[in-house]
Amino acid sequence: MSKHFLIVGASAGIGAALLQRLVGAGHRVTHLSREPERAPELPGATGVRWDLQHEPLPSAALAERLDGVAYCPGGIRLKPFPRLKEQDFNEEWELNLLGAVRTLQAVLPALKQSEMASVLLFSTVAVQTGMPFHAAVAAAKGAVEGLTRSLAAELAPKIRVNAIAPTLTDTPLAQRLLGSDDKRRAAAERHPLKRINDADDVARTGAWLLADAPSVTGQIITLDGGLSSCRLF
Repeated sequence: MSKHFLIVGASAGIGAALLQRLVGAGHRVTHLSREPERAPELPGATGVRWDLQHEPLPSAALAERLDGVAYCPGGIRLKPFPRLKEQDFNEEWELNLLGAVRTLQAVLPALKQSEMASVLLFSTVAVQTGMPFHAAVAAAKGAVEGLTRSLAAELAPKIRVNAIAPTLTDTPLAQRLLGSDDKRRAAAERHPLKRINDADDVARTGAWLLADAPSVTGQIITLDGGLSSCRLF
């Protein structure tokens, strides 16, 4: 049965791949971003312009009923801890946590109109696996994981809440880390499966959590090629 989902941040990367997955499965999708015209043009998809850091969510442009929402914005701010300023932490907090909070508070009435709705957030493997230079982003995403579990308890049984914690993923955001064959090989070698994610790897799991996982809530799904749980000797 066709459902109606909202994606925040579908103009590129994982959000764009998730948009394609959901529309390909026959669902309707509204997506919000600063440049919605950059998102894939697909039947059943409607783009709305929104600068989440400077504008209130355009609730009037959204459906009265939503079956799920995915909040995809994030960044890769890697700096040695002594070089991180308070502003760096504030910006990560604003983008990763508070943007998600504002989105969910605004769309909660629409989610409650669904018989079974779902929320998808994004963390990072660096929360549960300590990695150098990740202090700012890991701190903010750790808060997202806490939000995920808290809301899963508070919003049950009608709204499921989960998050995906991926490793480095081949998206435009990661190009400075994957911009050469040598960098790509080195990144892959750090993982037991000897590969890094592509956006559709993550989107496939995201679409499942949003539309087809009725028994899953409060989970942080780690897509990291075995990085956090396997050691090869």
